[in-house]
Amino acid sequence: QVQLVESGGGLVQAGGSLRLSCAASGSIIFSIYAMGWYRQTPGKQRDLVATITSLGTTNYADSVKGRFTISRDNAKDTVYLQMNSLKPEDTAVYYCNANYRNLNVWGQGTLVTVSS
Repeated sequence: QVQLVESGGGLVQAGGSLRLSCAASGSIIFSIYAMGWYRQTPGKQRDLVATITSLGTTNYADSVKGRFTISRDNAKDTVYLQMNSLKPEDTAVYYCNANYRNLNVWGQGTLVTVSS
């Protein structure tokens, strides 16, 4: 069974930076999983932020392009989200996701709050 644990959330002023981490554990060959970051605010659906395939191909939501960078370290079974130039509208709970064929796993989320 795969577990994902996010860390790195917190309170930051607008224009600041944060780096989120998501560590995978359990029976997992991390390198074969597509990994992603999603975010959700109260009363709204969970939206894609960024994804990275097993081959390292990345995809970003338009709202974060040029500000956020997703990366992975397969040796550490960890995916990262570097967030720069943060805006108040980036405030959300950020969730890590691992996907491979019919396996789809979510972390518990980490809260990011951006003050204006």
